[in-house]
This record gives sequence, C-alpha cells and structure tokens, in this order.
Amino acid sequence: MISFLEFEKPIAELEARIAELRATASGSDLDIASEIGRLEKKSAALLSGTYAKLSPWQKTQVARHPQRPHFVDYLALGFTEFVPLGGDRLYGEDQAIIGGLAKLNGRKVMLIGHEKGSDTTSRIRHNFGMAKPEGYRKAIRLMEMAGKFGLPVVTLVDTAGAFPGVEAEERGQAEAIARSIEACLGVPVPMVSAIVGEGGSGGAVALAAADRVLMLEHSIYSVISPEGASSILWRTPDKGPDAAEAMKVTAQDLLSLGVIERVVAEPTGGAHRDAGKTAQALLGAIEQELDVLSALPTGDLLARREERFLKIGRA
Repeated sequence: MISFLEFEKPIAELEARIAELRATASGSDLDIASEIGRLEKKSAALLSGTYAKLSPWQKTQVARHPQRPHFVDYLALGFTEFVPLGGDRLYGEDQAIIGGLAKLNGRKVMLIGHEKGSDTTSRIRHNFGMAKPEGYRKAIRLMEMAGKFGLPVVTLVDTAGAFPGVEAEERGQAEAIARSIEACLGVPVPMVSAIVGEGGSGGAVALAAADRVLMLEHSIYSVISPEGASSILWRTPDKGPDAAEAMKVTAQDLLSLGVIERVVAEPTGGAHRDAGKTAQALLGAIEQELDVLSALPTGDLLARREERFLKIGRA
C-alpha cells in the first residue's frame, strides 16, 4: 500500500474509490469494469499532472517519503557480490553509513552510502541515516582503499544531515566531515555521487564532493533543511515552504546553478511507486558517467574535480 502525502489527497480519494469498486465487483455479478477503467485513467492523469508541477516544498516531502528506496534497496536491485566493510579502525562501527566492495554490471566499485532504515527497528539501528564521526572515518578508509586498488567510488547520499548529538561532537564530528570531503577531492579514481533522497548539509557533502554529482528528479540538496532555515530567519519552522522556495533545493534548480551535473528522471508519482524502474535509471546513469571518467588520466581527473568545485558560485 502506498502512503499518500498531504498534497496527494485527491489522488488518494480516487484510489480508495477504485478499491471499493473492485471489492464490490469481486463479490457480485455487477459489470463495473468500464467505470473502474475510467477512474483509473482519471487517477493516472491526476497523478501525472500533480507531479509535473510540484513546488520545492512538495518535492521535499517526496524526498522524505517513508517508502522511498534507500541504500539497501539500490544495493539489492542493481549491485552484485557486495562485501560489506565495517569499522573506522579508530572507534567503532556506524551503520548510518554502509560501504563495501560491489559489482555494477560486472564493474568492480567501492560502494558507500547513507541508510535511513525502513521501519522503526532499522531506523534506530541506522540512526535515521545521520552519521557520527566513525561513519565518515569509515568512508575515508574505504575511499583510500579504493584509491589503492584502483576501484571507482560510487556514493548514494540520503541524509537529513550529520548526527548533531553531544557524543558526535566529542569525537570530532566537524573534523571527520572535513577529512571526508578532503578524501573525496583527493581520491585518485573516478567518483560519482547520487543524491537519492535528502542531501542535507555537510553530512551530505562529505560523500558528495565527487567528479560528477547526480540527483533523482524529486530529491533535494541544501546546506540546511527548509525548516531549519525557517527557524533561523523567521523564528518559526512554519515558513518551511517559503524557505524551500528561496533556497533552491530542487534538482532542477541545482542543475541550472551548476551544483550538479545531471537529473535522473523518476517514475510518475515518485521513486517510491516503482523502486525497480528508479534503480534501473539511476544505475544506468552512474554507469554512463563512470565510462566517461574512466578514460581520463589521474592527473586530469583530479584537476577537473578541483575546478568543478572552484567554479561553483562564480559570476
């Protein structure tokens, strides 16, 4: 069952009506197939029309949808021979970031990404995708390993931000994030990052300082959440929709600003309505980017990566 968002209420009402008619038809001799078909067409058109004109705030809601595919879903749908590698060799294991060796259509890669979890138990285990210093230090270790063995790095970013708790600060959260960004910029192999849900603050940039940054169509990427910005600017989180509009958090805005290189289309109604189709499109785009990057000499790769970030924001 699909969980409907607030702005999808008209669609939810149509789908409920269709379900009622199907239940009625299954228990009687009434022929209402034509009516069901008419309502299904109306629902599909309404869904398509709604998602064609989403506001930045509505895209924020879609990016946070509880049924949106996460790291483990993409891992199951598109990667093979995954060998998880845990621990930062300094403190412990952080399951908010998962990483390891994998194959993408036969290509060996180092795969790293945030995992939010899909139910109460897994969300607590993965800390809702909010990594602590040991998570970022694990990512650094895996990127360095990838550089040593010549493996391309693929990262899937989906976090509201790094964990803001006292224990994370005590263990050097800011330093760990900075070192992770440094590791991304310096890894001597091709690196492709994809924002698959939320890309929040330094917690996202720590895994997204790559050669090429992709975003799913209804993902968001920003220095702070819309609610956080609203609380600072207007002293209330209720102005989140206004903040989302002003901050240019959508994939389409960020593409026009040169912050990302590519927007990957999602199925009509969002990635949560067809995880398989989403994974096929996303991983296909990642493969195309890796094909181009793999042909570049290491020196050119690093120089282009540096220039990519230096030119952001230039007039």
